[in-house]
Amino acid sequence: MNPFSFSKDALRQISHDTLAIARQLGAAQTAVEVSESQGLSVSVRKGELENTEHNRDKSLGVTVFLGKPGALTHGSASTADFSAHSLKATVQAAFDIARYTAIDDCSGLPEPSTLFKGEEFKGEARKGKDNDLDLYHPWNVNTQHACELALLAEAAALGVSKHITNSDGAHVSASHGQFYQASQYGAHAGFEGGYAYSRHSLSVSPIASYKGALQRDDWYTSERNPAKLSDAAAVGRYAGQRALARLNARKIPTGHYPVLFEAPLACGLMGSLVGAVSGGSLYRDSSFLKDSLGKTVIHSAISIREDPHIKGASGSAWFDDEGTPTVARDIVTAGVLNTYFLSTYSARKLGMVSTGHAGGSHNLLLTHANTRPTDDLNALLAQLGTGLFVTELLGQGVNAVTGDYSRGASGFWVKYGVIQHAVEEITIAGNLRDMLMRIVAVGADRITRGTKTTGSMLIERMAVAGS
Repeated sequence: MNPFSFSKDALRQISHDTLAIARQLGAAQTAVEVSESQGLSVSVRKGELENTEHNRDKSLGVTVFLGKPGALTHGSASTADFSAHSLKATVQAAFDIARYTAIDDCSGLPEPSTLFKGEEFKGEARKGKDNDLDLYHPWNVNTQHACELALLAEAAALGVSKHITNSDGAHVSASHGQFYQASQYGAHAGFEGGYAYSRHSLSVSPIASYKGALQRDDWYTSERNPAKLSDAAAVGRYAGQRALARLNARKIPTGHYPVLFEAPLACGLMGSLVGAVSGGSLYRDSSFLKDSLGKTVIHSAISIREDPHIKGASGSAWFDDEGTPTVARDIVTAGVLNTYFLSTYSARKLGMVSTGHAGGSHNLLLTHANTRPTDDLNALLAQLGTGLFVTELLGQGVNAVTGDYSRGASGFWVKYGVIQHAVEEITIAGNLRDMLMRIVAVGADRITRGTKTTGSMLIERMAVAGS
Protein backbone atom coordinates (compact mmCIF):
# COMPACT_ATOMS: atom_id res chain seq x y z
CA MET A 1 0.00 0.00 0.00
CA ASN A 2 1.30 3.47 -0.95
CA PRO A 3 -1.07 6.20 0.24
CA PHE A 4 1.00 9.03 -1.22
CA SER A 5 0.79 10.89 -4.52
CA PHE A 6 4.43 12.00 -4.47
CA SER A 7 7.66 10.13 -4.01
CA LYS A 8 10.25 11.37 -1.55
CA ASP A 9 12.43 12.36 -4.50
CA ALA A 10 9.57 14.45 -5.88
CA LEU A 11 9.17 16.30 -2.57
CA ARG A 12 12.91 16.86 -2.47
CA GLN A 13 12.87 18.33 -5.97
CA ILE A 14 10.00 20.67 -5.13
CA SER A 15 11.93 21.93 -2.11
CA HIS A 16 15.04 22.46 -4.25
CA ASP A 17 13.03 24.36 -6.85
CA THR A 18 11.62 26.60 -4.14
CA LEU A 19 15.05 27.32 -2.69
CA ALA A 20 16.35 28.17 -6.17
CA ILE A 21 13.60 30.75 -6.65
CA ALA A 22 14.40 32.35 -3.28
CA ARG A 23 18.09 32.41 -4.14
CA GLN A 24 17.37 34.19 -7.42
CA LEU A 25 15.37 36.83 -5.54
CA GLY A 26 18.32 37.45 -3.22
CA ALA A 27 17.14 35.88 0.02
CA ALA A 28 19.84 35.73 2.67
CA GLN A 29 18.36 32.57 4.18
CA THR A 30 15.44 30.35 3.23
CA ALA A 31 13.61 27.42 4.78
CA VAL A 32 10.98 25.31 3.04
CA GLU A 33 8.84 22.34 4.03
CA VAL A 34 6.81 20.27 1.58
CA SER A 35 4.31 17.76 2.91
CA GLU A 36 1.33 15.61 2.05
CA SER A 37 -1.08 13.57 4.11
CA GLN A 38 -3.85 11.06 3.55
CA GLY A 39 -6.35 9.63 5.96
CA LEU A 40 -9.64 7.93 6.71
CA SER A 41 -11.94 8.79 9.59
CA VAL A 42 -15.08 6.81 10.43
CA SER A 43 -17.62 7.56 13.19
CA VAL A 44 -20.54 5.44 14.33
CA ARG A 45 -23.25 6.05 16.89
CA LYS A 46 -25.86 3.69 18.36
CA GLY A 47 -25.03 0.94 15.94
CA GLU A 48 -25.13 2.99 12.77
CA LEU A 49 -22.57 4.63 10.56
CA GLU A 50 -22.68 8.35 11.25
CA ASN A 51 -19.82 9.91 9.33
CA THR A 52 -17.05 8.97 6.91
CA GLU A 53 -14.26 11.30 5.88
CA HIS A 54 -11.44 10.79 3.42
CA ASN A 55 -8.76 13.45 3.29
CA ARG A 56 -5.84 14.01 0.98
CA ASP A 57 -3.90 17.19 1.57
CA LYS A 58 -0.64 18.74 0.49
CA SER A 59 1.15 21.88 1.51
CA LEU A 60 4.30 23.89 0.94
CA GLY A 61 5.47 26.50 3.42
CA VAL A 62 8.41 28.80 2.82
CA THR A 63 10.13 31.38 5.02
CA VAL A 64 12.65 33.84 3.57
CA PHE A 65 15.04 36.04 5.53
CA LEU A 66 16.47 39.31 4.21
CA GLY A 67 19.47 41.25 5.48
CA LYS A 68 22.46 40.04 7.46
CA PRO A 69 22.70 37.66 10.44
CA GLY A 70 21.77 39.58 13.56
CA ALA A 71 19.72 42.06 11.53
CA LEU A 72 17.28 39.95 9.55
CA THR A 73 13.68 40.45 8.56
CA HIS A 74 11.53 37.52 7.55
CA GLY A 75 8.30 36.62 5.81
CA SER A 76 6.37 33.38 5.36
CA ALA A 77 3.83 32.12 2.85
CA SER A 78 2.23 28.82 1.93
CA THR A 79 0.41 27.10 -0.89
CA ALA A 80 -1.27 23.81 -1.76
CA ASP A 81 -0.36 24.20 -5.44
CA PHE A 82 3.01 22.70 -6.40
CA SER A 83 3.07 24.09 -9.95
CA ALA A 84 6.06 26.18 -11.03
CA HIS A 85 3.91 29.30 -11.26
CA SER A 86 2.55 28.82 -7.74
CA LEU A 87 6.01 28.20 -6.27
CA LYS A 88 7.24 31.48 -7.71
CA ALA A 89 4.20 33.37 -6.48
CA THR A 90 4.49 31.88 -2.98
CA VAL A 91 8.18 32.71 -2.62
CA GLN A 92 7.51 36.20 -3.94
CA ALA A 93 4.75 36.66 -1.36
CA ALA A 94 7.10 35.63 1.45
CA PHE A 95 9.77 37.94 0.02
CA ASP A 96 7.36 40.89 -0.10
CA ILE A 97 6.30 40.32 3.50
CA ALA A 98 9.94 40.18 4.61
CA ARG A 99 10.63 43.53 2.95
CA TYR A 100 8.18 45.28 5.26
CA THR A 101 8.73 43.54 8.59
CA ALA A 102 10.89 44.88 11.37
CA ILE A 103 14.47 43.74 11.90
CA ASP A 104 14.82 41.11 14.60
CA ASP A 105 18.30 40.46 15.92
CA CYS A 106 17.33 36.91 16.98
CA SER A 107 15.67 35.93 13.71
CA GLY A 108 17.16 33.48 11.24
CA LEU A 109 18.01 29.84 10.67
CA PRO A 110 20.14 27.81 13.09
CA GLU A 111 23.89 28.17 12.74
CA PRO A 112 25.04 25.80 9.95
CA SER A 113 27.41 24.00 12.30
CA THR A 114 24.52 23.01 14.58
CA LEU A 115 22.39 21.31 11.91
CA PHE A 116 21.70 17.60 11.75
CA LYS A 117 24.26 16.04 9.43
CA GLY A 118 23.24 12.40 9.57
CA GLU A 119 26.06 11.16 11.77
CA GLU A 120 23.54 10.85 14.57
CA PHE A 121 21.69 8.09 12.74
CA LYS A 122 22.17 4.61 14.11
CA GLY A 123 22.33 1.31 12.26
CA GLU A 124 20.39 1.12 9.02
CA ALA A 125 19.62 4.83 9.01
CA ARG A 126 23.23 5.44 7.92
CA LYS A 127 22.20 3.80 4.68
CA GLY A 128 19.39 6.28 4.23
CA LYS A 129 16.50 4.16 5.46
CA ASP A 130 13.74 6.38 6.86
CA ASN A 131 12.17 3.66 8.93
CA ASP A 132 14.99 3.29 11.43
CA LEU A 133 12.81 4.90 14.09
CA ASP A 134 9.85 2.79 12.98
CA LEU A 135 7.58 5.80 12.48
CA TYR A 136 5.65 4.68 9.42
CA HIS A 137 3.19 1.79 9.36
CA PRO A 138 0.53 2.11 6.66
CA TRP A 139 -2.88 0.76 7.60
CA ASN A 140 -4.76 -0.59 4.62
CA VAL A 141 -8.12 -0.24 6.33
CA ASN A 142 -11.18 0.51 4.23
CA THR A 143 -14.39 2.18 5.31
CA GLN A 144 -16.19 -1.09 5.95
CA HIS A 145 -13.46 -2.51 8.19
CA ALA A 146 -13.08 0.76 10.09
CA CYS A 147 -16.83 0.87 10.60
CA GLU A 148 -16.82 -2.71 11.90
CA LEU A 149 -14.12 -1.89 14.44
CA ALA A 150 -15.96 1.20 15.65
CA LEU A 151 -19.24 -0.73 15.94
CA LEU A 152 -17.47 -3.50 17.86
CA ALA A 153 -16.05 -1.01 20.35
CA GLU A 154 -19.39 0.73 20.84
CA ALA A 155 -21.30 -2.55 21.20
CA ALA A 156 -18.83 -3.73 23.84
CA ALA A 157 -19.36 -0.51 25.78
CA LEU A 158 -23.14 -0.77 25.57
CA GLY A 159 -22.95 -4.41 26.65
CA VAL A 160 -21.29 -3.63 29.96
CA SER A 161 -24.58 -2.90 31.72
CA LYS A 162 -28.22 -2.15 31.11
CA HIS A 163 -27.40 1.29 32.52
CA ILE A 164 -25.16 2.06 29.51
CA THR A 165 -28.05 3.32 27.44
CA ASN A 166 -26.55 5.80 25.01
CA SER A 167 -23.38 6.75 23.25
CA ASP A 168 -21.55 9.75 21.92
CA GLY A 169 -20.18 7.33 19.36
CA ALA A 170 -17.04 5.47 18.45
CA HIS A 171 -14.34 6.66 16.11
CA VAL A 172 -11.61 5.02 14.02
CA SER A 173 -8.91 7.04 12.31
CA ALA A 174 -6.05 6.05 10.00
CA SER A 175 -3.58 8.79 9.13
CA HIS A 176 -0.48 8.77 6.95
CA GLY A 177 1.85 11.61 6.08
CA GLN A 178 5.28 12.50 4.78
CA PHE A 179 7.35 15.67 4.59
CA TYR A 180 10.63 17.01 3.31
CA GLN A 181 12.29 20.13 4.64
CA ALA A 182 15.33 21.98 3.35
CA SER A 183 17.14 25.24 3.97
CA GLN A 184 19.89 27.37 2.48
CA TYR A 185 22.17 30.23 3.49
CA GLY A 186 22.44 32.44 0.42
CA ALA A 187 23.94 30.14 -2.19
CA HIS A 188 25.08 27.57 0.37
CA ALA A 189 23.07 24.48 1.24
CA GLY A 190 21.78 24.03 4.76
CA PHE A 191 19.71 21.21 6.19
CA GLU A 192 17.81 18.57 4.23
CA GLY A 193 15.69 15.75 5.55
CA GLY A 194 12.26 14.19 5.78
CA TYR A 195 10.40 10.95 6.33
CA ALA A 196 7.02 9.26 6.29
CA TYR A 197 4.96 8.76 9.44
CA SER A 198 1.63 7.32 10.54
CA ARG A 199 -0.84 7.75 13.39
CA HIS A 200 -3.88 5.55 13.96
CA SER A 201 -6.51 5.56 16.69
CA LEU A 202 -9.76 4.08 18.00
CA SER A 203 -11.99 5.70 20.63
CA VAL A 204 -15.42 5.24 22.18
CA SER A 205 -17.59 7.46 24.42
CA PRO A 206 -20.48 5.68 26.18
CA ILE A 207 -23.17 7.33 28.32
CA ALA A 208 -24.55 5.72 31.47
CA SER A 209 -27.90 6.59 33.05
CA TYR A 210 -29.60 5.87 36.37
CA LYS A 211 -32.77 7.47 37.71
CA GLY A 212 -32.53 10.28 35.21
CA ALA A 213 -28.87 11.10 35.91
CA LEU A 214 -26.43 10.80 33.00
CA GLN A 215 -22.68 10.22 33.09
CA ARG A 216 -20.30 10.08 30.15
CA ASP A 217 -16.76 8.76 29.92
CA ASP A 218 -14.43 7.62 27.17
CA TRP A 219 -11.26 5.73 26.36
CA TYR A 220 -8.99 5.46 23.36
CA THR A 221 -5.96 3.74 21.92
CA SER A 222 -3.47 5.41 19.59
CA GLU A 223 -0.38 3.98 17.85
CA ARG A 224 1.82 4.50 14.83
CA ASN A 225 1.53 0.76 14.13
CA PRO A 226 -2.08 -0.42 13.77
CA ALA A 227 -1.07 -3.89 14.95
CA LYS A 228 -0.34 -2.37 18.38
CA LEU A 229 -3.78 -0.78 18.82
CA SER A 230 -5.65 -2.21 21.78
CA ASP A 231 -8.45 -4.66 21.03
CA ALA A 232 -11.57 -2.73 20.01
CA ALA A 233 -13.89 -4.69 22.30
CA ALA A 234 -11.51 -4.23 25.24
CA VAL A 235 -11.42 -0.47 24.67
CA GLY A 236 -15.21 -0.40 24.55
CA ARG A 237 -15.66 -2.46 27.71
CA TYR A 238 -13.23 -0.30 29.66
CA ALA A 239 -14.94 2.88 28.49
CA GLY A 240 -18.29 1.41 29.53
CA GLN A 241 -16.97 0.46 32.96
CA ARG A 242 -15.62 3.97 33.44
CA ALA A 243 -18.96 5.55 32.57
CA LEU A 244 -20.85 3.11 34.78
CA ALA A 245 -18.60 3.83 37.76
CA ARG A 246 -19.49 7.52 37.60
CA LEU A 247 -23.18 6.99 38.35
CA ASN A 248 -24.57 8.21 41.67
CA ALA A 249 -21.94 10.95 41.81
CA ARG A 250 -22.21 13.55 44.54
CA LYS A 251 -20.31 16.44 46.01
CA ILE A 252 -17.94 16.21 48.95
CA PRO A 253 -17.39 18.72 51.77
CA THR A 254 -15.07 21.63 51.08
CA GLY A 255 -11.65 21.08 52.59
CA HIS A 256 -8.01 20.26 52.05
CA TYR A 257 -7.30 16.68 50.97
CA PRO A 258 -4.63 14.57 49.32
CA VAL A 259 -5.40 14.30 45.61
CA LEU A 260 -4.51 11.44 43.28
CA PHE A 261 -4.40 12.36 39.58
CA GLU A 262 -5.11 9.45 37.25
CA ALA A 263 -2.22 8.76 34.87
CA PRO A 264 -3.73 10.51 31.79
CA LEU A 265 -4.27 13.66 33.87
CA ALA A 266 -0.79 13.36 35.33
CA CYS A 267 0.50 13.64 31.76
CA GLY A 268 -1.27 17.00 31.67
CA LEU A 269 0.60 18.12 34.78
CA MET A 270 3.82 17.17 33.01
CA GLY A 271 2.65 19.33 30.12
CA SER A 272 2.25 22.30 32.45
CA LEU A 273 5.82 21.82 33.67
CA VAL A 274 7.14 21.57 30.10
CA GLY A 275 5.29 24.72 29.08
CA ALA A 276 6.68 26.62 32.04
CA VAL A 277 10.30 25.79 31.12
CA SER A 278 9.91 26.26 27.36
CA GLY A 279 11.61 29.13 25.57
CA GLY A 280 8.55 31.08 24.50
CA SER A 281 7.28 31.42 28.07
CA LEU A 282 10.74 32.16 29.44
CA TYR A 283 11.85 34.96 27.15
CA ARG A 284 8.43 36.62 27.41
CA ASP A 285 8.73 36.57 31.23
CA SER A 286 5.43 34.71 31.37
CA SER A 287 6.45 31.63 33.36
CA PHE A 288 6.21 30.84 37.05
CA LEU A 289 9.46 28.87 36.62
CA LYS A 290 11.54 31.68 35.14
CA ASP A 291 15.26 31.48 36.04
CA SER A 292 14.80 27.93 37.33
CA LEU A 293 17.73 26.27 35.55
CA GLY A 294 19.79 24.32 38.06
CA LYS A 295 17.12 24.72 40.72
CA THR A 296 14.65 22.31 42.28
CA VAL A 297 11.33 22.54 40.41
CA ILE A 298 9.65 19.30 41.45
CA HIS A 299 9.82 16.78 44.32
CA SER A 300 13.38 15.55 44.86
CA ALA A 301 12.38 11.92 44.24
CA ILE A 302 11.30 12.70 40.68
CA SER A 303 13.38 12.60 37.51
CA ILE A 304 12.35 13.19 33.90
CA ARG A 305 14.23 11.59 31.01
CA GLU A 306 13.78 12.51 27.35
CA ASP A 307 14.63 9.98 24.65
CA PRO A 308 13.78 11.13 21.09
CA HIS A 309 15.04 7.89 19.55
CA ILE A 310 12.63 5.26 20.87
CA LYS A 311 11.46 3.12 17.97
CA GLY A 312 7.83 3.62 17.09
CA ALA A 313 7.12 6.21 19.78
CA SER A 314 4.88 9.19 19.16
CA GLY A 315 7.55 11.77 19.92
CA SER A 316 10.50 10.17 18.15
CA ALA A 317 12.55 12.13 15.63
CA TRP A 318 16.19 12.49 14.59
CA PHE A 319 15.82 16.25 14.20
CA ASP A 320 13.42 19.01 15.20
CA ASP A 321 11.38 21.33 13.00
CA GLU A 322 14.46 23.44 12.23
CA GLY A 323 16.81 20.58 11.39
CA THR A 324 18.60 20.67 14.75
CA PRO A 325 19.55 17.20 16.06
CA THR A 326 17.47 15.77 18.88
CA VAL A 327 19.44 14.42 21.84
CA ALA A 328 18.54 12.06 24.66
CA ARG A 329 18.94 13.95 27.92
CA ASP A 330 17.94 14.12 31.56
CA ILE A 331 15.53 17.04 31.81
CA VAL A 332 15.15 16.73 35.58
CA THR A 333 17.40 14.82 37.96
CA ALA A 334 16.27 14.33 41.56
CA GLY A 335 13.97 17.31 41.23
CA VAL A 336 16.56 19.66 39.72
CA LEU A 337 15.95 21.18 36.27
CA ASN A 338 18.93 20.53 33.99
CA THR A 339 17.75 22.13 30.75
CA TYR A 340 15.05 24.23 29.13
CA PHE A 341 13.10 23.38 25.96
CA LEU A 342 14.49 25.81 23.36
CA SER A 343 14.19 26.49 19.65
CA THR A 344 16.83 28.54 17.85
CA TYR A 345 14.85 31.75 18.23
CA SER A 346 14.00 31.35 21.91
CA ALA A 347 17.58 30.29 22.64
CA ARG A 348 18.92 33.46 21.03
CA LYS A 349 16.45 35.57 23.00
CA LEU A 350 17.78 33.99 26.19
CA GLY A 351 21.45 34.07 25.18
CA MET A 352 21.59 30.27 25.04
CA VAL A 353 21.72 27.54 22.38
CA SER A 354 18.92 25.48 20.88
CA THR A 355 18.11 22.23 22.64
CA GLY A 356 16.45 20.72 19.55
CA HIS A 357 12.91 21.48 20.66
CA ALA A 358 11.49 23.52 17.80
CA GLY A 359 8.11 21.83 17.57
CA GLY A 360 7.98 20.51 21.12
CA SER A 361 9.28 17.81 23.43
CA HIS A 362 10.22 14.23 22.52
CA ASN A 363 9.21 11.15 24.55
CA LEU A 364 9.36 12.31 28.16
CA LEU A 365 9.30 9.70 30.93
CA LEU A 366 8.65 10.80 34.52
CA THR A 367 9.83 8.46 37.28
CA HIS A 368 9.73 8.51 41.06
CA ALA A 369 12.68 7.04 42.95
CA ASN A 370 10.41 5.09 45.31
CA THR A 371 8.04 3.61 42.73
CA ARG A 372 7.96 -0.19 42.79
CA PRO A 373 6.69 -2.48 40.01
CA THR A 374 3.81 -3.45 42.31
CA ASP A 375 2.64 0.14 42.75
CA ASP A 376 -0.45 -0.19 40.60
CA LEU A 377 -3.52 2.02 40.94
CA ASN A 378 -4.81 0.04 43.93
CA ALA A 379 -1.49 0.59 45.71
CA LEU A 380 -1.73 4.33 45.01
CA LEU A 381 -5.29 4.39 46.37
CA ALA A 382 -4.08 2.67 49.51
CA GLN A 383 -1.35 5.29 49.89
CA LEU A 384 -3.91 8.04 49.27
CA GLY A 385 -5.86 6.75 52.26
CA THR A 386 -8.70 9.22 52.53
CA GLY A 387 -8.95 11.83 49.82
CA LEU A 388 -9.87 12.54 46.22
CA PHE A 389 -9.08 10.45 43.14
CA VAL A 390 -9.45 12.70 40.08
CA THR A 391 -10.27 11.16 36.69
CA GLU A 392 -11.51 14.20 34.76
CA LEU A 393 -10.63 17.89 34.70
CA LEU A 394 -12.80 20.67 33.30
CA GLY A 395 -11.96 24.16 32.11
CA GLN A 396 -8.63 25.88 31.53
CA GLY A 397 -7.97 27.43 34.92
CA VAL A 398 -4.17 27.41 34.82
CA ASN A 399 -2.25 30.69 35.04
CA ALA A 400 1.14 30.02 33.45
CA VAL A 401 2.55 33.30 34.77
CA THR A 402 1.78 32.79 38.47
CA GLY A 403 1.26 29.02 38.52
CA ASP A 404 -2.19 29.43 40.05
CA TYR A 405 -4.28 26.33 39.35
CA SER A 406 -8.06 26.01 39.61
CA ARG A 407 -9.98 23.39 37.65
CA GLY A 408 -13.39 21.83 37.74
CA ALA A 409 -13.02 18.14 38.49
CA SER A 410 -14.78 14.83 38.87
CA GLY A 411 -13.64 11.46 40.10
CA PHE A 412 -14.08 9.39 43.25
CA TRP A 413 -14.01 9.85 47.00
CA VAL A 414 -11.66 7.39 48.65
CA LYS A 415 -11.71 6.33 52.31
CA TYR A 416 -9.13 4.06 53.89
CA GLY A 417 -7.81 3.29 50.41
CA VAL A 418 -11.16 2.11 49.05
CA ILE A 419 -13.33 3.99 46.53
CA GLN A 420 -16.60 4.98 48.23
CA HIS A 421 -18.56 6.83 45.56
CA ALA A 422 -18.24 8.99 42.47
CA VAL A 423 -17.70 12.74 42.87
CA GLU A 424 -18.78 15.60 40.63
CA GLU A 425 -19.31 19.38 40.62
CA ILE A 426 -16.20 20.19 42.61
CA THR A 427 -13.19 22.44 42.06
CA ILE A 428 -9.60 21.65 42.97
CA ALA A 429 -7.14 24.48 43.48
CA GLY A 430 -3.52 25.14 44.32
CA ASN A 431 -0.35 26.53 42.81
CA LEU A 432 1.62 24.49 40.30
CA ARG A 433 4.92 25.28 42.00
CA ASP A 434 3.60 23.82 45.26
CA MET A 435 1.79 20.97 43.54
CA LEU A 436 4.96 19.81 41.76
CA MET A 437 6.90 19.91 45.02
CA ARG A 438 4.19 17.90 46.80
CA ILE A 439 4.08 14.90 44.46
CA VAL A 440 4.71 12.25 47.09
CA ALA A 441 4.15 9.18 44.90
CA VAL A 442 3.97 8.14 41.24
CA GLY A 443 2.42 4.84 40.26
CA ALA A 444 3.73 2.08 38.05
CA ASP A 445 0.46 2.31 36.06
CA ARG A 446 2.22 4.21 33.30
CA ILE A 447 0.37 5.54 30.31
CA THR A 448 1.53 7.57 27.33
CA ARG A 449 -0.41 10.56 26.11
CA GLY A 450 1.25 12.28 23.18
CA THR A 451 4.94 12.65 24.00
CA LYS A 452 4.60 12.22 27.78
CA THR A 453 4.62 9.06 29.88
CA THR A 454 3.91 8.78 33.61
CA GLY A 455 1.93 6.86 36.19
CA SER A 456 -0.78 8.29 38.42
CA MET A 457 0.46 11.12 40.69
CA LEU A 458 -0.39 11.56 44.35
CA ILE A 459 -0.21 15.16 45.56
CA GLU A 460 0.07 15.55 49.30
CA ARG A 461 -2.59 18.23 49.73
CA MET A 462 -4.85 20.50 47.66
CA ALA A 463 -7.83 22.73 48.28
CA VAL A 464 -11.14 21.20 47.21
CA ALA A 465 -14.32 23.26 46.91
CA GLY A 466 -17.41 21.07 47.24
CA SER A 467 -20.63 21.41 49.19
